[in-house]
Amino acid sequence: MTTLSHTPAPGLPPKWGLTLPLPGLTIDRHRFLVERLADLGYTDVWSAEGGGTDAFTPLATVAAWSPSLRIATGIVPVQTRGPAVLAQTAATLAQLAPGRLLLGLGASVPAHVTDINGIPFDEPYKRTRDVLRFVTRALRGEHIAGDFDTFSITGYRLPHPPRDPVKVILGALRPGMLRLGFREGDGAITNLLFPEDVPKILDAVGPQPPGKELVVKVFVCPTEDTDYAHRASRPFLAWILNREPYRKFHEWLGHGDLLRESHERWADGDADGAQKALPDEVVEKLFISGSPEECREKILRYHRPGVTTIQLYVSLPPETFVSRARVLDTLARLGPAAA
Repeated sequence: MTTLSHTPAPGLPPKWGLTLPLPGLTIDRHRFLVERLADLGYTDVWSAEGGGTDAFTPLATVAAWSPSLRIATGIVPVQTRGPAVLAQTAATLAQLAPGRLLLGLGASVPAHVTDINGIPFDEPYKRTRDVLRFVTRALRGEHIAGDFDTFSITGYRLPHPPRDPVKVILGALRPGMLRLGFREGDGAITNLLFPEDVPKILDAVGPQPPGKELVVKVFVCPTEDTDYAHRASRPFLAWILNREPYRKFHEWLGHGDLLRESHERWADGDADGAQKALPDEVVEKLFISGSPEECREKILRYHRPGVTTIQLYVSLPPETFVSRARVLDTLARLGPAAA
């Protein structure tokens, strides 16, 4: 077994969140897990929204099953719901979990906006900025009317704005969106980066006022079967890294040469070739694997001063699902409460 070392970052320990539903387990089968997460040291449950489970329903169930876990979206696309619907949904969810909701918004990718919803992926930066401005004002109970760059509002006010503040953060990959999240929102969430890329993210953000969030999403497959972990993660990584926002992200991070062959094959319509062209180094760093203890050490490499939350997307190998006890044990060994 490989021995790994890590020197924890000084300052406050980060929150640890788990993305639900776990792949392979429908949301109705998660209550046993949600009721134990706080005991395992986890502080948050996160959801995501693309082409599968919606972002809000899982969090409503978590709010009913746990009185303490923070619930967070990471992220909800700003193009696929109207601004008022986003504000209404967040405000309703905040009634179930007062003071425990973090709303993550983002541009997403054309595949989730246009390809499966038929909605144009127009001006993603401006749309994200406008929705952020609308939603933050609406959640404060303000009356909003007038023209934004990407939509116009005749007049709207939430009838029951949250009594406790809702943090609104942005999914962000590059400097413009990162700075917008911290300048006009409550922070940002970033993902699919190497541990050594975190300082570049922090440099782009600049000084962080107290109370702002920088969330790093880490993809994990806790198994010592490296071949299985790579087979399971390569299709997703090849797909996402060849979306334009992530291609530009990794070019900015300085990984263009590592990914060039995969991009070229994808552009030629060779999806299988694009998967095979991903270097093992990229697969191992973007979707970490190993024993739960090894994975935990790798996760901790993302914790730098300024990172407030580690959000885990955990893809459990099939043998873990033989029992609830096995699932809980794996997440316990992987998570923040592990010795």
